[in-house]
Amino acid sequence: MNLHPLLSAAYRRRFVVILLLVAVMNFADRAVFSVLSPLIRAELHLSDTQIGLLQGLSFALLYSLLGIPIGRLAERHSRIRIIAIATAVWSAATAFSGLAGNYLQMALARISVGMGEAGFTAPTSSLVSDHFPRERRASGMSMIMLGLPLGSMLGAIIAGQIAQHWGWRAAFFAFGIPGILIAILTWFGLTEPPRGLADGGRSGPRQIPPFSAVLRHLFSVPSMRWIIVGGAICAIGIQGVSQFMTLFLVRNFNLPISTAGAMFGIISGASLSVGLLTGAFGTDRASRSDVRWWVIGPAIALLVTPVLFILAFNSSVLPLVVALLAAGCFGAMIHYGPTVGLVQNLTPVNMRASAAAVFAMLYSLVGSGIGPTLVGFISDRAGAAAFGGASYIQQCRPGQIEAALVEACGSAARTGLAQALSLTVLAYAVAAIFFAVAARTIKRDLALASARDA
Repeated sequence: MNLHPLLSAAYRRRFVVILLLVAVMNFADRAVFSVLSPLIRAELHLSDTQIGLLQGLSFALLYSLLGIPIGRLAERHSRIRIIAIATAVWSAATAFSGLAGNYLQMALARISVGMGEAGFTAPTSSLVSDHFPRERRASGMSMIMLGLPLGSMLGAIIAGQIAQHWGWRAAFFAFGIPGILIAILTWFGLTEPPRGLADGGRSGPRQIPPFSAVLRHLFSVPSMRWIIVGGAICAIGIQGVSQFMTLFLVRNFNLPISTAGAMFGIISGASLSVGLLTGAFGTDRASRSDVRWWVIGPAIALLVTPVLFILAFNSSVLPLVVALLAAGCFGAMIHYGPTVGLVQNLTPVNMRASAAAVFAMLYSLVGSGIGPTLVGFISDRAGAAAFGGASYIQQCRPGQIEAALVEACGSAARTGLAQALSLTVLAYAVAAIFFAVAARTIKRDLALASARDA
């Protein structure tokens, strides 16, 4: 039997490379804001809570809500075109962020970025399932999701350098045009595959099941239920730490924005990449002897991760902080590849895009919506307690601090952010419990899924 052209090694490489580029731009746009947040905060006179909302709820709300209808659309229409259009939308919105003159305008820009990025995860997950067999989906998806650490690294380093020399607005503009070019490359460079191609052409029922059936499936399969909830809780720690790491480095060690941005980019890029690949390829390999490693591996890593981060946020020795942050980022990403792969492996072919959309919605709404917002909120409250009064927000607002209060405000801000980050990373330990519980039923659930798709 001749191999389908879209399953050839050459096309698979092209498929992975192009979608990796899309993912790089997706996550670079998020890292740019994280790195620029100290400068944005100072120029627009924002509190930590407002910065948290811009990086969290403002971005996540429409990102999450639009993920479901886009996932449903991806069950019926070209997923390649959906991804290309979404890439163009979020790239244009990123450039628009550079024009914001106040909090409301920046919030609208971040909402628009979230609207565009909502069109990436669900169609991509579904496409991976059509190009890779069951046992390679976690590793296949992880190759594309290397865009997360690579985008974070490039976005952080480049944005920090541009902002240092030309200001934070120029950094946003610099990431708009490349994203639009990659959108064009996606549109013309990839081909929409038949549904279920990697499963031997078994595309399942032609009729798309109602969304209620998708929800029933996701939350009636025990191991699926636990890993979705665990993954979403894990995202609280990931987004909370990543969106405030640059501000933490600037605030605690008085680093220039270019240095802090580069440090954040290298820490996140290297550690998240290694963690993502280790989690995906390592658990794929270990699962050949026991499929429970797809959830046991993440559970172990997530128990150790918060300890590393808490030590980092409460240390004053920069080299030690860097090492601990790198180790924490490594552990934080072990879960991602196995989780995305299992969501696809446990789901029928004709609802995989919708299943990925539900997972992406929860991952974003809980992680991006709660994580940065929670850090900002706790940081302001803990800072006020350290400052010794409710007037902390008014008296210590960036650009408006009286000379006599500079040292007191700085000390309170450092204390508040360290406490906020230390509390937020406890989410990793909670997530570990859910992955461990999934180990009880994962064997049975995967066997039933295999029998269903046979």
